[in-house]
Amino acid sequence: MIVLGLESSCDETGAGLVSVKERRVLANVIASQHAIHVQYGGVVPELASREHLVNLKPVVDAALAQAGLTLAQVDGIAVTAGPGLAGCLHLGLSAAKALALGAGLPWVGVNHLEGHLLAAQLEHPDLEFPYLALVVSGGHTSLLEVAGPFERRRIDATLDDAAGEAFDKVAKLLELGFPGGPAVDALAGGHAGAGVSFPQASPKNGGPGFSYSGLKTAVRTHVEQARRRGQEPDKAAVAAGFQRAAIEPLVRKAVESALALGLGTVVAGGGVAANRLLRVELGRACAAAGLACRLSSPALCADNGAMIAYAGGLRLLAGQRSPWALGIHPSLDECGTPC
Repeated sequence: MIVLGLESSCDETGAGLVSVKERRVLANVIASQHAIHVQYGGVVPELASREHLVNLKPVVDAALAQAGLTLAQVDGIAVTAGPGLAGCLHLGLSAAKALALGAGLPWVGVNHLEGHLLAAQLEHPDLEFPYLALVVSGGHTSLLEVAGPFERRRIDATLDDAAGEAFDKVAKLLELGFPGGPAVDALAGGHAGAGVSFPQASPKNGGPGFSYSGLKTAVRTHVEQARRRGQEPDKAAVAAGFQRAAIEPLVRKAVESALALGLGTVVAGGGVAANRLLRVELGRACAAAGLACRLSSPALCADNGAMIAYAGGLRLLAGQRSPWALGIHPSLDECGTPC
């Protein structure tokens, strides 16, 4: 089964084609809006929606061309129905319905986070259920037990802000531009030491969950105090210290949770899963604990249509279909299913 997947939950318009049974990506095209939002230091929802309107048809056409296919050779369509920005989701969902109706194809709405949870299977043929998944992005930071393509259970999650949001705020504070995650990663990677010492992104009582609000406050306080003294903080040292404090709890709790649940594999997905320190430290910690570590390539960590095509394709193969009345679900959680 060949499935076309559309992704428009935030500021990237994605179209991907996947051979579902073979777990093979045939095409994956993304139109980024970074150049538009950089002047505002973050995503402006109205502008993002307008760009999706412009980009959806070109990325679908480009994906079909990349795969050497026509729409007549596609067996089904999948689309992100939530979570995400309401206007952006509306445009993707409307486009998917139009394509499905015009071509007479079955279609299904997909939980965007389900795409991140399953994306690693497209690049790791040996990855089978169950496994422990770390989903870490601009809007979500969670650990889940993934027992099957449609079976998952949240084990742990952030108590306040998401990791990706913290990266963006720190990048803005350090005047590194947008998107913040890659900028902080690049700057921290050039620092020789551990950087400034900041509190780790964990609750003060050492309990479950992640907490990024205190870490963000600590970084802001450090930077503002330096500037009040008439000094510019060592940005590379700040970035390195922040990044380590943000990443270490993710790695530690992922490994601890996998061992506690008797799961032999740890998977990571979402935009922050492209972070170099996270990838190195998670791989190292898993190896030390006797666990397999399966990471998506950075291209599949970002929001993309291929992961939606695969997640939706598994549902289509299982006989699931979405009704034409399906609407968007902007606040859908990690375990929810659009209906």
